[in-house]
Amino acid sequence: MTLTMYGIPHCDTIRKARTWLDGHGIAFEFHDYKKAGIDEARLMRWIGEAGWEVLLNKRGTTFRKLSDADKADIDDAKAARLMAANPSMIKRPVIEGPGALIVGFDETIYAERLG
Repeated sequence: MTLTMYGIPHCDTIRKARTWLDGHGIAFEFHDYKKAGIDEARLMRWIGEAGWEVLLNKRGTTFRKLSDADKADIDDAKAARLMAANPSMIKRPVIEGPGALIVGFDETIYAERLG
């Protein structure tokens, strides 16, 4: 199974997820949002699978600094635009692979879904 982990390299949650995957011998590629960005089409696909409410990190500083207008009336398309423009607003990590889309890090879910 080829997995891709999406995130930013200096995130504590990314470090935990990397450690877990490495410790279980699960190979993955890392996609750095800061360097490579993320396209709206992929975000829309993820939103279709997980929902924007799961993907959009409303607790982070980047979201909290948005204008009230940007925070209002969020739907799938608006969430994708916001996250594409500000990848730090995407919950981390996102793990994508054949038949797998996992948002965030939870050892139990990783063990169930990734082995």
